[in-house]
Amino acid sequence: MKAVLCERLGGPETLVIAEIARPEPGPGEVLVSVAAAALNFFDTLIIEGRYQFRPELPFSPGAEFAGTVLAVGEGVELFEPGDRVMGYVRWGAVREAVIASEDDLVPVPDAVPLEAAAGLSVTYGTTLHAYRDRAGLAEGETVAVLGASGGVGLAAVEVAKAMGARVIACASSAEKLALAREHGADELVNYDEEDLKLRLKELTHGAGVDVVYDPVGGRYTEQALRATGWRGRYLVVGFAAGDIPKLPLNLVMLKGCDVLGVFWGDAIVREPDEHRDSMAQLLDWVASGTIVPHVDGIYPLEETPLALRRLAERKARGKVIIRP
Repeated sequence: MKAVLCERLGGPETLVIAEIARPEPGPGEVLVSVAAAALNFFDTLIIEGRYQFRPELPFSPGAEFAGTVLAVGEGVELFEPGDRVMGYVRWGAVREAVIASEDDLVPVPDAVPLEAAAGLSVTYGTTLHAYRDRAGLAEGETVAVLGASGGVGLAAVEVAKAMGARVIACASSAEKLALAREHGADELVNYDEEDLKLRLKELTHGAGVDVVYDPVGGRYTEQALRATGWRGRYLVVGFAAGDIPKLPLNLVMLKGCDVLGVFWGDAIVREPDEHRDSMAQLLDWVASGTIVPHVDGIYPLEETPLALRRLAERKARGKVIIRP
């Protein structure tokens, strides 16, 4: 079978397309034919050895996928050949078939396209975990989403709307904000042209926002924290800007607010039942049209380096999908 391999650490252009033996599932394992794999920004880091996970070489990028079960190993009870599934494996999905443990997989209803399911686990899973399990987001509350046009940002807009929140999308251009509006944002803030703190305060009549969703970090973090209201919740999701900000903790004290870490990758291991509930909820929302994952582009296996370069250069708007 064909696979995209990282044989030496480096940028997207160092990846190779190789023919490798198709694996056989062992006890508790499932072999899945990959219909679609989704890429994320962290894939650009993992192939350079700059991510928290450092797999042994060679490996394939791609943490999330969807497809059809080809074979199951001894002891597998939940799946059988022919089942439609989606999964998360940290790395290794950009290939024609992938091995996953039974616990890594979730069944996909017939009403959900596999290309949509492929991109749900990381961005949408992270977002629902952040809002529901960490922030306790309630219907009618106001959420400010930073970086609202990327894959995780658009997911944050859509999931907040699905949960009944008012959403203020924050991004750096009119084009990016227009995309956030298409996905349900109620208000827009261009933080390259407006003072983020002042504008968020204006849009909440001085009260401040209830929840900030921040996958960006960098120079806007403190401004957004200053715009939170009494007992607000600041969700630390990631640092796409590259800089990890330092916060003045007196703000946290004076606002009675919470700064909450969102580490979805560990949460799904520690809290598997909550993860399955989240995936079932997301699939229901997709099936009903409540959320419509935005696909930036679909690339053949051979163009994986091009797709990763688009992510690395921050040009992607929504999910980037590889179709083996």
